[in-house]
Order: sequence, then C-alpha cells, then structure tokens
Amino acid sequence: MKRRPPRSAAGAPAIADGIAACEDFLSWHADISDAENAARDYADRMPWLTTGQRHEVVRLYVADRLGLIRAMRTRVAERESALHSEYGRRCEALRNRLLCTVVALALVTAAACIPVPLLVLFTGD
Repeated sequence: MKRRPPRSAAGAPAIADGIAACEDFLSWHADISDAENAARDYADRMPWLTTGQRHEVVRLYVADRLGLIRAMRTRVAERESALHSEYGRRCEALRNRLLCTVVALALVTAAACIPVPLLVLFTGD
C-alpha cells in the first residue's frame, strides 16, 4: 500500500517513504506470524493427522490466509487510490467555488463602497 508523505521539508518525503516501507514490512511479517499460529492451532484440533499431513495442512492454511490478506491489501490500496482521486477532485471544486465567492464578494464590496466617496466628492459636502 503506497502512502503519500507530507511535503514539509526537503528530506521528509524520502524519510516518510522509508518509514512506510518499514511499517509495511513489519505488518506483512506480523500477518505471516499470525497465519502460522492460526494454522498450527487449526491443525492441533485434528490429532489424527500424521506429521506430514499436519505440515501440509499448516502450509496450505498459511498459503490461503496470506493470499486472502494480499487480496485484501490490494483492494484497500485500490480503494485508497480511488478515494484520493475523488477527494482531490472535490477539494479542487471547493477551492474554485471559494475563489469565485471571494472574488464576487470583493466585487460587490467594491461596487458598494466606491460610489459613496464619489458622491461625497461631487456633492461638495
């Protein structure tokens, strides 16, 4: 899963990328450890298995579970990318609306304030 680092300092993006890669590495290995533990617990509930069969059950369980985790992470990364694009477009639209509102307000304020001094100037008061 690719994370976007903050752009605050010159070296910050590289540091944030390194930290994200380290987190991903540790998370993946924690998932492997969890899958192996769950597989051993599952195989322990079948005491009639031979040693070879037990190893095969554990291996297949771990492979299946890691495949599911990999697929889940892929879906999450795809969704994150889609949301990032969608919210980027929304943010840009809101920024444009805000700019138009500020410009319109400035024009209305200018249109309302400029004639008053001109009236005072031309009426001679």
